[in-house]
Amino acid sequence: MKPTNIQDPGYFHKVVDCQWACPAHTPVPEYIRLIAAGRYSDAYMVNWQSNVFPGILGRTCDRPCEPACRRGRVEEGNIEMRKPSAGEHGPQPKPVAICRLKRVAADFKGDDIKARLPKPAARKNGKRIACVGAGPASLTVARDLAPLGYQVTVFDQDPRAGGMIWSQIPRFRLPMEVIDEEVGYILALGVEFKPGVRIDSLKKLISEGYDAIFIGSGAPRGRDLEIAGRKDAAANIHIGIDWLSSVSFGHINKIGRRVIVLGGGNTAMDCCRSSKRLGGDDVKVIVRSGYDEMKASPWEKEDATHEGIPILNYLVPKTFERSNGKLTGMTFEKVKAVYDESGRRSLVPTGEPDQHFECDDVLVAIGQENAFPWMERDIGLEFDKWGMPVVDKLTMQSTLPSVFFGGDAAFGPKNIIWAVAHGHDAAISIDKLLNGEDIRERPAPGVTLVSQKMGIHEWSYDNQISNELRYKVPWQDKKITLKDIKVEVELGFDVKTAFAEAQRCLNCDVQTVFSGKLCIECDACVDICPMDCITFTPNAEETELRTQLNAPAPHAGQDLYASEPLKMTGRVMVKDEDVCLHCGLCAERCPTGAWDMQKFLLDMTHAGPACRSPQRKAA
Repeated sequence: MKPTNIQDPGYFHKVVDCQWACPAHTPVPEYIRLIAAGRYSDAYMVNWQSNVFPGILGRTCDRPCEPACRRGRVEEGNIEMRKPSAGEHGPQPKPVAICRLKRVAADFKGDDIKARLPKPAARKNGKRIACVGAGPASLTVARDLAPLGYQVTVFDQDPRAGGMIWSQIPRFRLPMEVIDEEVGYILALGVEFKPGVRIDSLKKLISEGYDAIFIGSGAPRGRDLEIAGRKDAAANIHIGIDWLSSVSFGHINKIGRRVIVLGGGNTAMDCCRSSKRLGGDDVKVIVRSGYDEMKASPWEKEDATHEGIPILNYLVPKTFERSNGKLTGMTFEKVKAVYDESGRRSLVPTGEPDQHFECDDVLVAIGQENAFPWMERDIGLEFDKWGMPVVDKLTMQSTLPSVFFGGDAAFGPKNIIWAVAHGHDAAISIDKLLNGEDIRERPAPGVTLVSQKMGIHEWSYDNQISNELRYKVPWQDKKITLKDIKVEVELGFDVKTAFAEAQRCLNCDVQTVFSGKLCIECDACVDICPMDCITFTPNAEETELRTQLNAPAPHAGQDLYASEPLKMTGRVMVKDEDVCLHCGLCAERCPTGAWDMQKFLLDMTHAGPACRSPQRKAA
């Protein structure tokens, strides 16, 4: 195995699993340490630089960072932490509550953050940018470009900015004041917002002389279910995302007593929980797939179950039943999952009798799709076979050089944090394009690697590993929340619990950096390592090397850290990055200083002078 090149920014970035998994590359351990230190405003600003909406995402993010968190994998291999305290099974390993700690930064930040935000540009640069849709992708583009002097105009058919953040996420998950605050920070940067303006023609918008157009209009159309009885019972069958929007607008404030929600995604979970608050006494979710295959986040399913909403699986809708022209129920066919030799799943009937469920209303939340009737097909914009615009995944540019896409409008429904990442990428492309540069030459992130040594046995960070299991976020009483759709369910961590949860972080960004020239192969680091993740061994191919470590390293998704051949024996030092606790004991024990703990900070470059080529900046 070749020696590891730790000068490559991507190497240590990958070791920080949570930041690696975050589409916006938020430096998670950095802001968690700030929270533990009580520096909530600083933690908020670290988030704001990358993910733009800390308070919003701290309540609604799909949390791609958490499945990547090594805390769960470390707990899984620690028998002591999983001993059952009661019952047959012990606690399940869980990651750090990264998302809910983000909310802590937003909840406890001081008023001083407004002074730390960018100011509107003193002078405009003469370039005009149009953003279609006022959702998270467009707002991120506006946030990045307006302070640089671009005149950014955001159009939206709705009366307020936020897009699906405010129109489709219920208030019991995301209060309006949180949306207004964080959207307001962006609009205050000199962004021109035109509410209630529907763009009906891309050709017309192009003719208005904008230097670049960003389309972040989302995936506004919910999929329908065309089965027997659909037209006859239409009055009581609603498309889920449209229904949620009507609830947000205040057009709908009640629903029938018996409600069926069709679909297994997060929209379905929002629909069933909203129904429960608007008069639905008997609300159930019915899904054609298995429970584990549902697209809804695990915590969304748990929240629905907590509120007494059953989820029924492996039922395929057959008919809407009517009586005297009124919806009375639905009939479903019972199916099971069957897998072929390649692992492909098919749903086949079990042969059991059809199941019938009575209902007064049905909410159809079986998926969303893009609708672009306002984009003419004769203007040079190419679409793929699914009717989606052809978009470069690196630059977010369409086949019309000045037109860019992001969020759900680019690649179909995803989530807020992906929309933010798309917005950052598009803003870089727009800035480079309008400065005459090649937009495919992307700027490298800023990287720092600094020793944390404060003394022989002292570090600038808290390296004691907490054995605490994940803390639960407290909830408001159901007797209160189920009566008012605007009452927020989750209360968030208090300061004491936030500190305890933050202490569970393994500080993955504080890297163990090894200097082979100083090593005398005394094995002191091997002896003291609590995870047996350091091995001195003859070199071999990586697949073989993984099997001959002190603790075999089966997780090929995380790298091995390998040294040059050592001068005394020719062996190599190999460390399994997957299970290292970053506790620093190896560096404390090493008599020659061959090990050091160095904090790695990766800062993604956003639109602006830093993303330009040196030649352009010099000019």
